[in-house]
Amino acid sequence: MRVSPADLYAELTDGLARPVRLSELFAGAAARGMAPDAAALEAERARPLAEQEGAEIAQGELLSEWLALPREGAHLVWAMLRPTEEALSRLEAFKRDGGVRLGKVSVRREGRAAVLEIGNPRHLNAEDETTLADTEVAVDLILLDDAIEVGVLRGGLVEQGKHAGRRVFGAGLNLTSLYRGKLPFAFFLDRDLGYVNKIFRGLSGPVFRGPGAPEETTEKLWVAGVETFAIGGACQLLHVVDHVIAERGARMSLPARKEGIVPGASPLRLPRAVGDRLARQAIMSGRELVAGTPEGDLLVDEVVEPGEMDAALAARVAALTSSGIVNAAANRRALRVGAEPLALFQAYMATYAREQAQCHFSPALVANLEEHWNARERRLDGA
Repeated sequence: MRVSPADLYAELTDGLARPVRLSELFAGAAARGMAPDAAALEAERARPLAEQEGAEIAQGELLSEWLALPREGAHLVWAMLRPTEEALSRLEAFKRDGGVRLGKVSVRREGRAAVLEIGNPRHLNAEDETTLADTEVAVDLILLDDAIEVGVLRGGLVEQGKHAGRRVFGAGLNLTSLYRGKLPFAFFLDRDLGYVNKIFRGLSGPVFRGPGAPEETTEKLWVAGVETFAIGGACQLLHVVDHVIAERGARMSLPARKEGIVPGASPLRLPRAVGDRLARQAIMSGRELVAGTPEGDLLVDEVVEPGEMDAALAARVAALTSSGIVNAAANRRALRVGAEPLALFQAYMATYAREQAQCHFSPALVANLEEHWNARERRLDGA
């Protein structure tokens, strides 16, 4: 490296005086010859994953170095928890209209709650480069609107196939997009440092106070309504919400072994819910958890019968808002600080950034996708 990670980060953030998102950090590093530039990234996107050269591994290595620095890493986490400019520009219209459609993502206010729905039906509501930015804007809007006390996560209706007419919470990562080389490595870090961490920690305050300072966050309670299945990244969301309602028989899994990647922050968070042994079975061996069974219910707060989800969500929102949002937010913040202090999350993400970069460009990942997901035959349009 031509300069130290700390000096480079200070240069790119004006001495840690302003929040800078990952995309801008990587662009600044590229301009200094320390990360792939736009031309290199564009060339990678034009090739399937198996033919890519792994230029983005340098991004993972650099990000890992930054996150491992106590002050710079804490600043980066704080910066990624700031509301996006897109959300701020839409806030007044959202407050006025009570809802907005953002590409494949929608958010609508229902009383004191807001429902965030990811709809990517051709891919069973999987997440990819077409959903990520809009999902973060939707999360920001829920957190910024003072009239909203609870955020509700749901999957949209699927239009065809064996699940036609049913809601699907989510199929996780769009593996076809990954296999075809359209999903950049930065997707994983933008997701887990961005909207997933915002659901868990809330929006950060306007001033960076340094590592170890008490958290000053704008946060809400979150409920997930799981119908049909929650696979991979969708299952990861269950670790960061306050209440999970699942339809009896709904399947929850982290098929990391079959995919060949690290399942977000699940290795950090899943053991808190289900214990170390079961978490290892789920992550290392692909064990599936089913709502309504003793093991599955370790990840679920409430099991309902098919057709009862709407009423259950309404009842849970009423119960969570009955004692006031200030008390609820204070308690969730206290629980989080005890279970996963910011320094612990920061250290985990420093490891994750490096390990995920290596996994992303491993030949084993391509082989896994071809063997377990028939990726060679699938098309990006979902057919």
